[in-house]
Amino acid sequence: MRYISTRGKAPELGFEDVLLTGLARDGGLYVPKTWPTLTPADLKRLAGLSYAETAFEVCRLFTGDAFDDATLKGIMDEVYGSFEHSAVAPLKQLDGNLWMMELFHGPTLAFKDYAMQVLGRMFDHVLTKRGEKVTIVGATSGDTGSAAIEACRDKAAIDIFMLHPKGRVSPVQEAQMTSVLSANVHNIAIEGTFDDCQDRVKDLFNDPAFRDRYNLSAVNSINWARVMAQIVYYFWAAVKLGAPDKPVAFSVPTGNFGNVFAGYGALQMGLPISKLVVGSNANDILARFFASGAMEMAGVVPTLSPSMDIQVSSNFERLLFDLVGRDGTVCAQVLTDFRKTGRFTVSAEQLAQARKVFAGARFDDNATKTIIKQVHDQTGELIDPHSAVGVGAARENPAPDGASMVVLATAHPAKFPDAVEDATGIRPALPARLADLLDRPKRCQSLPNDLDQLKHSIESTLA
Repeated sequence: MRYISTRGKAPELGFEDVLLTGLARDGGLYVPKTWPTLTPADLKRLAGLSYAETAFEVCRLFTGDAFDDATLKGIMDEVYGSFEHSAVAPLKQLDGNLWMMELFHGPTLAFKDYAMQVLGRMFDHVLTKRGEKVTIVGATSGDTGSAAIEACRDKAAIDIFMLHPKGRVSPVQEAQMTSVLSANVHNIAIEGTFDDCQDRVKDLFNDPAFRDRYNLSAVNSINWARVMAQIVYYFWAAVKLGAPDKPVAFSVPTGNFGNVFAGYGALQMGLPISKLVVGSNANDILARFFASGAMEMAGVVPTLSPSMDIQVSSNFERLLFDLVGRDGTVCAQVLTDFRKTGRFTVSAEQLAQARKVFAGARFDDNATKTIIKQVHDQTGELIDPHSAVGVGAARENPAPDGASMVVLATAHPAKFPDAVEDATGIRPALPARLADLLDRPKRCQSLPNDLDQLKHSIESTLA
């Protein structure tokens, strides 16, 4: 397996180097040079497998010779054997053909665990083999940070610096990050938005001297291994609901486009996905794009679903690369201009190509609370605000005839108890193992949105 950059200038790499590199040296994102494919017969063979076995079969198509079968299988068994639900990603039927896949049974109660726990063990294995250390820097709008910290804590070969927007994550999300007091874990609250945090991380990677001095690496969804591990649950759900004989559609609440791009990847691999619906909150840059073909930045508005409070969706670059015919030079120019002007458009033909797969929908906070209440009244299920956006998007864009629609439930309702209680009158409880979370000691540094101060903080910490 070989990987190429969306901007066309970085060298081709194998999986092991892509894992450790994260962001390509030309500022682009790595994607497979060619997508591995599964035949209908291959898909039918997945139907009787456990989640860990499905993960092994899908991920081995991407990892090449980086891991032997026994090592890769051991990683998957260890990761998913520790999740709290025996099915790992259980499917619940909401109505006739509308299903919800619960992706919050990992250690930090969010879908990020499904990839991050794999990523942490892969890093550990490769770095130990190479005798190397890395400094991971990442930005989070809430869930990525806690999942990454949980995956990397106490690992001797890793120091992790996680940036979050100060005051713009939920109290549970903040506590999950800042209550990890391991010596190799460093939380930084940036006075700004998630996009500011993400931009500062990219600035660090785009400084070759700093990047090389501290051997920077990434665990955000700019890292291809994250997307790879998320592809797994699309196969898992689809074969459970009759694929390849029956098509399946998915509704995905997303801000950074990584989670839904994993579904696009599954489609490229041969999974019969009839539609991918992108659910947005008031920060609706993605929904507006699929409606108009124009990607146009606006101010970030704080919402009840903070993990989607984003205006620069990093992983959209991977789709744009395909829309421009995998021409890295064109892709780079479009995104360079976007940073200067805050806007770009695609052609009518390119928009039509995207719409063959994608649709978008937008729900503000009031609509989100209404959906939370409706789902509880109709099914007895409590859902978090992000998952509610997914349900709303699915109902607004129903699956084609004969297809099941699967909503990705991306976080446990107890991560956003105030919103859920406001909508339903019921305050969801954290699992017993996290009952004292908000009372635990915490450690976090606050910094202005300033690259030089961020660099100085990392340098002094590592010194």
